[in-house]
Amino acid sequence: MKLSSYLASAASLCTLAGRANAAIVLDLKSDTSIKNAAATAAFDMMTTYTGNRTGDTPGNLPDPYYWWEAGAMFGTMINYWFYTGDKTYNDVVMAAMLHQVGDKANFMPDNQTKTLGNDDQGFWGLAAMTAAETNFQNPPEGSAQWLALAQGVFNSQAARWSDDVCGGGLRWQIFHFNVGYGYKNSISNGCFFNLASRLALYTGNATYAEWADKTWNWMEMIGLISPTFEIFDGTQSTDNCTEKDHNQWTYNNGMFIMGAAAMFNFTDGEDKWRGRVDGMTTASKKFFADDVMYEPCESTKCNVDQRSFKAYFTRSLAATAILAPYTHDNIMKEIETSATAAVKTCKNGPSGTQCGLRWTLTDNTPVLQGIEQLGVGEQMAALEIIQSNLVDKAPGFVSARQGTGTSVGDPNAGISDVGEDDAAQEKLYTVIGTGDKVGAGILTALILLGVIAGSATMIVSE
Repeated sequence: MKLSSYLASAASLCTLAGRANAAIVLDLKSDTSIKNAAATAAFDMMTTYTGNRTGDTPGNLPDPYYWWEAGAMFGTMINYWFYTGDKTYNDVVMAAMLHQVGDKANFMPDNQTKTLGNDDQGFWGLAAMTAAETNFQNPPEGSAQWLALAQGVFNSQAARWSDDVCGGGLRWQIFHFNVGYGYKNSISNGCFFNLASRLALYTGNATYAEWADKTWNWMEMIGLISPTFEIFDGTQSTDNCTEKDHNQWTYNNGMFIMGAAAMFNFTDGEDKWRGRVDGMTTASKKFFADDVMYEPCESTKCNVDQRSFKAYFTRSLAATAILAPYTHDNIMKEIETSATAAVKTCKNGPSGTQCGLRWTLTDNTPVLQGIEQLGVGEQMAALEIIQSNLVDKAPGFVSARQGTGTSVGDPNAGISDVGEDDAAQEKLYTVIGTGDKVGAGILTALILLGVIAGSATMIVSE
């Protein structure tokens, strides 16, 4: 049976069961219970995916979701398989990711040119990195391979590092004709830092480690990482990165804490990286209330992008607990408490099991109270916080330097497609036209208005 048919058929059964059960049940002392809860959350999320339906495009999510979030979602689904062993969605995930690699095999497909940002590309590259680290099933011979795809993203982004503007860093957007080209944001640099750190750990190549250290140092120098390890959203190159948008988001913290943990592991516990892990761990406490995770925008209303941020924060914390084992107990306490709270919101939608965003709600009333919505971001966040409770039971991460990783790499991937040929891309932009579905970058009104002083994976043993 095709997955689309399976989803359609199973949806009816899930709806009836959901109405009877009215929630996801989670017993953290039972691996079976955790896997069942994760399976329900994964099913509800994947019913939103339309890329495997006739006439749609593999790898795309429907409106209002942007292209980058699809890549992030497939990263979550690779984690789902890794934690639970359930292969139900593996073929769909592979087909989606391979369809979006682009002509140069670095996740720069032509139909995303209008709004393709470094962060958008970065999330797809991180999904490929996760596939390599977990020994996710390899693509067919002749297709782009996971490690090579991650290297392709890294190489094309390293070539965009701009020392001449603000002393370094990556811009938000790749092409000058896209809104946000003058913005240097933490998530673009965070994805690059995270990828470089994990490539260093996976391959043993010190060049990746040097880029990781260089990116962290630039973030500190420019003031996007504060002396107390707060990470601010970004800064404008038009004023030489003087003013900062001081908004803080969970996913920025996640990118840097996991990358620092990978470097801690790579350097066999170097004091510098231990200090950075400690600083980020302490700074992350601001995103918890009584050990339950929340996004700062939840007090008002989170936009489509922001409703997924906790998913990336969660997956990064779970990986950190393994990469830097001394952080394990503290992190897992927060994951367990947050998972227990999250499933209490999983009682919505046609299935009766869709999850809400505000896990800090303390009563049992429905979560749809005017500002809550349901969708991919909420499901992804709930799924990650549930399945992360299996991190200690997962098979373990692999690496090429230890001979356990099977993904084939290409150190030169992506070098010929760094996005500098603006003339060619502008021509393509015109040819594509406004009628084609494209993904937007991670866009906020703050960026469109200009920067303001805002309010707001693996153990390797030798």
